Amino acid sequence: MARDGGQVIRRLDSRVVYRNPWMTVREDRIERPDGSSGIYGVVEKPDFALVIPAEKGGFHMVEEYRYPIGRRTWNFPQGSLPGGVDCDPELLARTELAEETGLRAGRLEHLGFLHCSHGTSGQGFNVFLATDLVPGPHAREHEEQDMRQRWFSREEFWELVDAGRITDDSTVAAYALLLRHEGAFG
Repeated sequence: MARDGGQVIRRLDSRVVYRNPWMTVREDRIERPDGSSGIYGVVEKPDFALVIPAEKGGFHMVEEYRYPIGRRTWNFPQGSLPGGVDCDPELLARTELAEETGLRAGRLEHLGFLHCSHGTSGQGFNVFLATDLVPGPHAREHEEQDMRQRWFSREEFWELVDAGRITDDSTVAAYALLLRHEGAFG
């Protein structure tokens, strides 16, 4: 039994089936608590930072074409360092904000840590609220060359969700952490 009361799945062996500069995919042979065996596919990616750049009752967001879903969508600025390099989450948040939007945060507040796709990956993300924003030039990576940026009101945020223009689960989850931070949830 695990400390949290859940059953433990034991890894018997593991092999890398795919690797590129952004991710590794491995297949683990496992043994379940009842002794039966199986396999588990795991995507390994580094944790990332997500930043909510807030001012004037709304947020700055970025939009880009997302190849896996075949369309453009809006989300809060987010990312990790190239090559899976680890760094301080606050430094990563400041870097991603400046790279993608050109904004610099006078104040950065940590709102929490969440996991995304925890059924297939251990990747998680730190959520930060950025305020006291100062504009500057962006420095987008080559892969972000089609990225656009725009400010949205809170009402427009939910209109984008309703219209299917925000489908990023990390963005919606981060917004929930912001609402909790603001006292909207008990």
